[in-house]
Amino acid sequence: MDEEVKTQTVPKREKALNLMKNIVTWVVVAVAVFMMIFTIISATTLNRNDRSLFGLKMYKVLSDSMKATDFAAGDLVFVKAVDPATLKEGDIVSYISQNTENFGETVTHKIRRLTTDAEGNAGFVTYGTTTDTDDEKVVTYPFVVGKYQFHIPKLGYFFDFLKTTPGYIVCILVPFLLLILSQGLTSVRLFKQYKSEQNAALEEEKAKLAAEKEETQKMMAELMAMKAQMEAQNAQTAQPAQPAQPAQTAEPAEAEQPTTEPAEVASEEPTAPAEPAETAETQRAE
Repeated sequence: MDEEVKTQTVPKREKALNLMKNIVTWVVVAVAVFMMIFTIISATTLNRNDRSLFGLKMYKVLSDSMKATDFAAGDLVFVKAVDPATLKEGDIVSYISQNTENFGETVTHKIRRLTTDAEGNAGFVTYGTTTDTDDEKVVTYPFVVGKYQFHIPKLGYFFDFLKTTPGYIVCILVPFLLLILSQGLTSVRLFKQYKSEQNAALEEEKAKLAAEKEETQKMMAELMAMKAQMEAQNAQTAQPAQPAQPAQTAEPAEAEQPTTEPAEVASEEPTAPAEPAETAETQRAE
């Protein structure tokens, strides 16, 4: 019973560990991706009047001039471009400052009232809610960047940190190194698991072949034994009991037959015929 409980507990523990590893891996991936996105955004759109993200421009708040009511230094404000003629008293706007102390910087202040400048151009009187002091110059329409939408506290400091070397190492390099390390360990673990499974399969195949070989040898031994038994039985049936042979009798001697040789007959040679007499003409010629 205890062994069954242990065998059930081990897979559950391994499953929980694998789940935790997967969660950590995905968290690291998400952090690395978000850090990269934030870095790209901060480098391309932060504090840029000519760049926007989804129609919104982002600015880091540099002072606490609006801390009393809305946002503080280090916060990240989001501004949307609008028609300056639609702005009214109480709206918060971002504009390019023409004041002496912060000339050229983007300032986000509240509109106190609508007015015109010395040349008759329409504009606004703006102020910071913390000091409740009007800004030096009237903000005319050409210098209005957009209307304030919302802010994220202290995110401006984080973007500034991302631009530094320690920020890059901590927020981007380290997460990616952890991700690479995690994937490397996972690859090694999967490779070891694959090798162990492959070795187990080979051992199983070897054991199967050995068992088949042993079974074959056993069958061969049985067949050889059966063959020997059949040969012995065939040998016994092929040799019946032989009957006793009778005694041999003496054969009578064959009578000798006399041989007769035929008598030789003498043959006489024929005599040569007499030569004929020469003709009369031959004699005359002589």
